Amino acid sequence: MKSFDIKTTIYFGENALDRLAAIPAERILVIADPFVVKSGMIRLLTDRLQKVGKEFSVYDDIVPDPPIDKITAGVRVLLEYDADCIVSVGGGSAIDSAKGIREVARQMHPDRAVRLIAVPTTSGTGSEVTNFSVISDPEHNTKFPLVADTLLPQEAILDVELVKSVPPKIAADTGMDVFTHALESYVSTDNNEFSAALAEKSIEIFGAFMLRSYLDGNDTHARQKMHVASCLAGIAFNATGLGINHSLAHQLGAQFHIPHGRANAMLLPLVIQYNSGISKHSRSQAEYPKQVKKYCNIAQILGLRNFNTITTVRSLVSWVEYMMKEMDIPLCISELGVCTREEYFARIPEMADAAMLDSCTRTNPKRPEREDLEKILVEAW
Repeated sequence: MKSFDIKTTIYFGENALDRLAAIPAERILVIADPFVVKSGMIRLLTDRLQKVGKEFSVYDDIVPDPPIDKITAGVRVLLEYDADCIVSVGGGSAIDSAKGIREVARQMHPDRAVRLIAVPTTSGTGSEVTNFSVISDPEHNTKFPLVADTLLPQEAILDVELVKSVPPKIAADTGMDVFTHALESYVSTDNNEFSAALAEKSIEIFGAFMLRSYLDGNDTHARQKMHVASCLAGIAFNATGLGINHSLAHQLGAQFHIPHGRANAMLLPLVIQYNSGISKHSRSQAEYPKQVKKYCNIAQILGLRNFNTITTVRSLVSWVEYMMKEMDIPLCISELGVCTREEYFARIPEMADAAMLDSCTRTNPKRPEREDLEKILVEAW
């Protein structure tokens, strides 16, 4: 028997932030990305809380790839303030931090229930509807994907006012994260009809609105659509898991601090080719692994119908590379300038070992060997 559920209540559309006025909480800890505070964007939330007399405090000691020590500091703040609700506002790092903080506090005090409301300011991670959280250990250059139902936010608020000012570069990186989430969920070994429907819709929206969202932040309709696409992909992969694209991207982020969505984008053409196993030798559709048909389905959703199976999958790879070029995302790691060739290749064995142990690898449609992951990392350079 299988099951599929969506435990997070999602508020979206115009004035979605008005939900804050009605949340059932007495003392609220607002965990915010520092930019959200410095830019004044935080007032979109705090003004609503003040208007109805909600008691709250703002905590913004949040950094990218939340490290263990920051989680510990946040737990101390949460317990001292004695909050019964966390409202997390920001990108994936802010929401992941809030998840980690609440989870550690819950384990310390199982009798204290703290509500979590996630308010994303980027359209990419889907963290507002997932039971995943990624915590880093800078001392060992390692990222730990945490997975537990207790990490799920009770509510998510998707308001376009919070994503209109996202710079094009970040919109591009987070947008490619959306596409990778949806595609990896679609070909996951744990996929099902419900998750597939969500992933397909997310990819359909991505194909129609990603470039519009990238080119014009004032295109409110496109930005709202991408915000929804991100959430749909999050629900999908929360049910199915991901694959080696994310396992490897986690290592690139931990070792070289490459933005997560950008790392995913650079790996994606290589991972599609690896998972599909297509070659120039023609054979019948039935002889290809089932993920090949799924890649072809996605190609058709994007309007990439082609002559045969091989050319259709290759057209999907070319389309991903086209999108990267249009959004000024480098096609390979060497173009980023984050390290020397020697530094990168010296860490490939360590990255491959860690990726094999990553929880995302389990649901990849093709079971990889360590040498396979090393080869992908070599090609990514």
